[in-house]
Amino acid sequence: MAFCRNCGAQIDDQAVVCPKCGVAQGAGMSTSDSGEILWGLLGCCIPLAGLILFLVWKDTKPKTSKAAGIGALVGVVVSVLCVVAWYIVLFMIGLSAAAFM
Repeated sequence: MAFCRNCGAQIDDQAVVCPKCGVAQGAGMSTSDSGEILWGLLGCCIPLAGLILFLVWKDTKPKTSKAAGIGALVGVVVSVLCVVAWYIVLFMIGLSAAAFM
């Protein structure tokens, strides 16, 4: 399975021209794109790496780049939620400590 280097459409491995956009597909340009979940997990654990992989692979490996990008987004959202929850807990501890004084 190969993907067009211009539009990302799925094309035949032996295709010389993309049937969707008409761009020539030079020799050796076909890449497999399995969209592995491990790239998404990496993006979740290290959001900056997920963002970089998304930007690098968005044209050549759309499924894998999407997994890495979604992983990065999830990682950032979870980090923000953890920080907000931490501040809420600290605020509640501060209020309860002030009530006992």
